[in-house]
Amino acid sequence: MNKEQYRHVSKSRLRIEAHEKVSGRATYAFDMEMPGMLYAKCLHSPHAHAEIVAIDTSAAKALPGVKAVLTGEDIPYLVGLYMVDKRILARGKVRYQGEAVVAVAAVDEETAERALTLIRVEYKLLPSVSTIDEALAGKILVHEDINELEYIQGVFFPQPDSNIASWNKTSKGNMNQGFAEAELIVENVLTLPAVAHVPLETHVAIAQADPCSKQVKIWAATQSPFGVRKLLAKALGISTGDIQVIAPYVGGGFGGKAGIHLEPLATVLSRVCKGRPVKITATREEEFNQLPCRAGMRGRVKTGVKKDGKITAVEIYYDWDSGAYADYGVNVGKAATYSGAGPYEVPNLELHSRTLYTNKVFSTAYRGFGHLETHWIIERQMDLVAEKLGMDPYDFRMKNILRNGSLTISGERIHENSGRPDQCLDAVAKEIGWAGYQSAEERQTAFKTGKVRGKGLACLQKAPAMPPHTSTTAIMQMDDDGNVRLMIGVVDMGQGANTIMAQIAAEVLDMPIEKVKVVWETDTDRHPYDWSTVASKYTFMGGNAVKRCAQNMVQQMKETAAQVLRCATEDLAHNNEYIYHVQHTHRRIAYKALALGYAYENGNGIGGPLVARGTYMADGLTFLDPVTGQGLPALDWTFGAHGAEIEVDVETGDVTVLKIASAFDVGQVINKRLIEGQIMGGVLQGIGSALVEGYKFGADGRLLNPSFTDNKIPTAKDIPRDLVPILIENPQLDGPFGARGIGEHPMISVPSVIGNALYDALGINFFDLPLSPEKVALAIVREKAQA
Repeated sequence: MNKEQYRHVSKSRLRIEAHEKVSGRATYAFDMEMPGMLYAKCLHSPHAHAEIVAIDTSAAKALPGVKAVLTGEDIPYLVGLYMVDKRILARGKVRYQGEAVVAVAAVDEETAERALTLIRVEYKLLPSVSTIDEALAGKILVHEDINELEYIQGVFFPQPDSNIASWNKTSKGNMNQGFAEAELIVENVLTLPAVAHVPLETHVAIAQADPCSKQVKIWAATQSPFGVRKLLAKALGISTGDIQVIAPYVGGGFGGKAGIHLEPLATVLSRVCKGRPVKITATREEEFNQLPCRAGMRGRVKTGVKKDGKITAVEIYYDWDSGAYADYGVNVGKAATYSGAGPYEVPNLELHSRTLYTNKVFSTAYRGFGHLETHWIIERQMDLVAEKLGMDPYDFRMKNILRNGSLTISGERIHENSGRPDQCLDAVAKEIGWAGYQSAEERQTAFKTGKVRGKGLACLQKAPAMPPHTSTTAIMQMDDDGNVRLMIGVVDMGQGANTIMAQIAAEVLDMPIEKVKVVWETDTDRHPYDWSTVASKYTFMGGNAVKRCAQNMVQQMKETAAQVLRCATEDLAHNNEYIYHVQHTHRRIAYKALALGYAYENGNGIGGPLVARGTYMADGLTFLDPVTGQGLPALDWTFGAHGAEIEVDVETGDVTVLKIASAFDVGQVINKRLIEGQIMGGVLQGIGSALVEGYKFGADGRLLNPSFTDNKIPTAKDIPRDLVPILIENPQLDGPFGARGIGEHPMISVPSVIGNALYDALGINFFDLPLSPEKVALAIVREKAQA
């Protein structure tokens, strides 16, 4: 038998839904229309912090075509995943400018918008919390009821009578001894602003609540259909079995569509409207101003080192501006406690990660889940320390990088199958021709030309951030023609998960990938459970579940074939869509002959329809110790590194990224084309965070740039002319064929590598993102003035 006939793992395959999407046939929640559907719009608060004194909705209710008008007083529910602190509509007071105060459902969007103009709201302004320092001072509380809020105890730690939604800590070794041993101590403060996710499809939810029962059916642009079902059931006090959530194609998420958002409001409106479906579609401005963003953050880092470059101690304070609600934000802050020192061995460490309430638009997960933020601080600090030591940043990193036998900051031991950050760093350094910092004389000579160039390095690490008991499932059924239908709970929002799972299934079954159909529209009533499509976990976890599912189907076929061929199952193998005897290969049975049960010539039958299952639960993970942060939080680490070359216009401050080399230890390539696509997209997204993106708030808490007019994102024109993906394969033994996830990782440390390259180009250190032309140009002017 030809064992190489159907090889799928490591092959570049076109995404299985590609033609449907590029032809415009794919259906998104944004596109969906239903008979009798109503359309909802929200009235938003113009104030960052204010008491709601009175709301007059009488004129809106009287408008023809309006079917419902709701305020927070009509909806007493609190929702939230980790901190149950978020209201469906503001009740009693508003906590950020843009918060939804009143919702209207009408026969069309124009009528709903007209109704909003007829609503009158009286506010009493309250002093607001605008900065991290104001939040820490606690003179004004964003949530006066913080002591009563529900949260996951032992994992998150809200501080009484404060604005600290959670204070997570990690400690390792002896800090006093570590700093006493240091021959150089370097302290810095770095910041980065809040940033929008900007998915192509904005948030959309359609809900239909059965007026005769508790049943609710929801169609939503969501990354977490099973999470929406669970959280909505809890908020409404009904069974999860009463709620069906369907996720059609999703036009991008990046973490912003994880958790629960517009679905509860659509559900409540549908109930009031006697079961008519209600659709809420966020405008682009609402996407910026009402819905969650990536948190702003300030990092204060203190590093002690020996003169030979060995790190002796690190102290870090990460303060996250989570905005008005910390529902998901506290988990982003927690991720810093086991990953926030970068891929380095730190013998003595004290790390504090504080998730703070302020009167700004609230935060949630964003691609990289807190890691782009912490790596901006750590990877810039590595260069800053190297500069003070007079040491090459490459050598400094290699001196301290995690290796076989190293302990992470949470006490996990790195072993030979954990991946190789040193190989990633070495690969990108070679690709960009790294030779250390330029001299001051070289920079001065380049300045005369008006364009200066610089190179930089940065490392990265990330592991899935999820509860220890996270699990996923796959179900597979074979049809009578031998084709296989695979059902999984993942939401493919562009990452290619369905294609990867089809490749894994086809590899195990040894059949053409065209015969594996992934039933893609995730439906909580029909698809098997998956926790949530986040954290770059699905290739690893879903891949293992699908692999086990396919193996289970093969085993079922062998058990039936063993009876037909009168041999032991151990004597059977499979290949080319046949089960066959290993010694007498001519004795074989086609898969399709077993699909619905084997039929003998006399009409007798054995076996039955082939339905297989496979599950995977995160293996061995633990909660972190609440005092020390020690434990096993990471399922599998994916390590990586970037090397960049940039050019700076010294007159305008414009930064052009000429080349980025990005290396990742992926364990095993499943689909090279999809990985390279992730790298290119992630790097470009990281360039956006580095150079142009960032919320700007006025003194009154108003978001000043809630549209593409003033809140830019990178375009195809910003793609580096030379973007080099480098794939390193040190297999993860418990991964599917050795694979690790890479979905979020390419974005991490892109701002850091550009910041480091800026120092090489200009001899100027930058501490705050974004690295805008204005910021760079002013820094050059100041440097010239001081020269």
